[in-house]
Amino acid sequence: MPTQKVSKITTERSDLFLRASKGHFASTHSHSNYYIDVAAQKSRLSEAKAVAKEICRNYNYNTRIVDTILCLDGTEVIGTCLAEELTKHDFMNINAHQTIYVVTPEMTGSSQLLLRDNIVPMVKDKHVLVLAVSVASGNTVKNAIEAVKYYGGEVVGIGSIFATTEEISGYQVDSVFNPNDLPDYFSVPSHECPLCKEKVKIDALINCYGYSKL
Repeated sequence: MPTQKVSKITTERSDLFLRASKGHFASTHSHSNYYIDVAAQKSRLSEAKAVAKEICRNYNYNTRIVDTILCLDGTEVIGTCLAEELTKHDFMNINAHQTIYVVTPEMTGSSQLLLRDNIVPMVKDKHVLVLAVSVASGNTVKNAIEAVKYYGGEVVGIGSIFATTEEISGYQVDSVFNPNDLPDYFSVPSHECPLCKEKVKIDALINCYGYSKL
């Protein structure tokens, strides 16, 4: 793995921790000094369940209705676990149908999110929770918010594994981890990257699916 240092951040749950690799990484929108590896949380059932339980902590004592979970960045396994948590009989979430749709949008070449006609009814007039791997620049999540509104849904919140902000476009972001867990973390536009200014070579190109060494 293209790193100078690998950190494993634990939580109160023995089955949940953050894998963060230090280096110089470039994504479509920014450069950062950490690669947040969430492959296990997205793919391994026990870790996906643990992530879902952590996100659900923010919903235990409020009345935000969730009818649909819109999964970005390959978070369908986490989304399914989250839906299961939110529909438990002892949960205080208000949901008239006692079920939750878990849907995934398509991404167009211009980075717009598309829902096919048979999926639209699962968003239209529904309370939608947007689920993402991470929220840093916020561009993908902003596109998702716009898409939900376009298709007639109402965004009720944003859930993520890692986030650098607590709010996007006026909506609350509930994350399992944040920069307090990585005090020296940064994610900035490429022209502002301090590592580039120091002529440090890029270790890898990264996106929500993983990394590619350079």
